[in-house]
Amino acid sequence: MPLLYSIGKITVGNVMMLGFRPRVEGIENIPATGGAIFAGNHLSVADELFLGSVVPRHLAFWAKEEYFEGKGVRGRITKHVMNGLGAIKVERAGGRAALAAFDGAIPVLKAGDMVAVYPEGTRSPDGKLYRGRTGVARLAIAAGVPIIPVGMLGTDKAQPIGQLLPMPGRGPVTVKFGKPIDTTGRPDDRASQRALTDEVMAEIQKLTGQEYVPRYAPKRPGAAEPEES
Repeated sequence: MPLLYSIGKITVGNVMMLGFRPRVEGIENIPATGGAIFAGNHLSVADELFLGSVVPRHLAFWAKEEYFEGKGVRGRITKHVMNGLGAIKVERAGGRAALAAFDGAIPVLKAGDMVAVYPEGTRSPDGKLYRGRTGVARLAIAAGVPIIPVGMLGTDKAQPIGQLLPMPGRGPVTVKFGKPIDTTGRPDDRASQRALTDEVMAEIQKLTGQEYVPRYAPKRPGAAEPEES
């Protein structure tokens, strides 16, 4: 486990746990060893902080390229933290550039680490659960790892869109883990990827109770449009 990740787990993790005391359900569904993908709903920037705080193993996130290219002292610190956390850079331009993040996640998973993915592709603008992009299925099948559905509740109250930091006292926050979805032997064609993604989103919906919207979430200004079916 990288040193910077261990430091972050102790500092940020303790702040999140003590400041918000999130409720955790289904922690027994996290495998003790081996690679896996956490696939969750996305209500807030704080989702990653809470998920990283409650998962007892090393967890890599996809992070936007700006975090790796900042200038000055703050930019250099952010870059070192991202590298220390094992973050995987996502280029917001989309197309082949964005697919490099996909390729970068496969060896991480095959090496036995865990990666967090948000199939909706962006934060929900209204608290509803939107149709998932098939990248989560493609990644799981390519790496040969299970998908663990994750339900986040209350993170949008702790840190609403536009707020700089999570605020203690807002919530409560609950993190729910569903049973792993085995991807062994799953076909790697588009129809099968779509079916697996829909299965994942259905399990997430069971955990959160969110209203499901069978279309993609509206694209936020400045965000690249994922090339998914």
